[in-house]
Amino acid sequence: MRFGTVPLDAALGAILAHSVGLPQGRLRKGCFLGVDEIAQLRAAGLAAVTVAQLGPTDVHEDAAALAVAQALVPDPVAAGLRLRPVGTGRVNIHADVTGLAEVLAERVNALNAVDPMITLATVPRWQRLAQTEMVATVKVIAYGVGHAAVVAACAAGEGALRMRPVAMSETALIQTVTPNDDGEKGHRAIQKRLSALNVVLQPKRLVAHSEDELAAALNAVTGADLILILTASATSDAQDVAPQALRRAGGSVERFGMPVDPGNLLFLGQLGGVPVIGLPGCAKSPALNGADWVMERVICGVPVTGADIAEMGVGGLLKEIPARGRLRSATQE
Repeated sequence: MRFGTVPLDAALGAILAHSVGLPQGRLRKGCFLGVDEIAQLRAAGLAAVTVAQLGPTDVHEDAAALAVAQALVPDPVAAGLRLRPVGTGRVNIHADVTGLAEVLAERVNALNAVDPMITLATVPRWQRLAQTEMVATVKVIAYGVGHAAVVAACAAGEGALRMRPVAMSETALIQTVTPNDDGEKGHRAIQKRLSALNVVLQPKRLVAHSEDELAAALNAVTGADLILILTASATSDAQDVAPQALRRAGGSVERFGMPVDPGNLLFLGQLGGVPVIGLPGCAKSPALNGADWVMERVICGVPVTGADIAEMGVGGLLKEIPARGRLRSATQE
């Protein structure tokens, strides 16, 4: 592609690089200059204009962006995504379902390394999105880009994006409480999280903070795709009340503790094939914490293992929340 200022006589068929004000309106950048446009520029007193001129092997920005987007999402229906071409070398990709965005980072990086004029920006991997929210945008920066670069970018990014839709419909929350705790704060916070994923929370379950009562409550759960446990006292060890109650009920604990703060005191297990998440106390706050990452993935059918949790440390230092009660650094008086 050639870019620069040329006489009007040489601008026919070129792409206008910058918008030009006219006595009657405006010629917008990116438009093709035909006979009428050249005449308007000449009537405005211009003798030259800055243009982009595509070569025989160049692909126009809009066509290039669409080709790349279609390679990223070859089957939009199966991927739960929708492509929305918007012109000016851009195609936005939106979620067509509520769920988590699965982004293959190595393919995104490979695509962005092909040619600086071909770019792809995405939300973070496993970002929770509602239906219609934007997942990614493809932007071709120049007015045109070489065909070979487009082909290479398409190959590098093929199938890099998809949504993982919500795979569960109903969740049970068991809370251990003290005599003066009605469990409403925790129930309300979890219900709000689940509502964002269109998941039903079963009626409130409150039990005393003991292994026996919690184990019995776990065995009494029916109809839930996921069981959540929120204890009155923080789970401080893998042998503490909640993990032990899960084992006593016949379940197992795969992982206690996670490298995300707030959220360190989470545990993950299962009972009769149903995932069980022991929530840290910070889950009573609506602020983002490590439990959100685990809970959202489980609800959307994304496998979560102890090894997966161990890899959450990068980016795991989340915003401090005042309700935690124990700040990372004490204020010096």
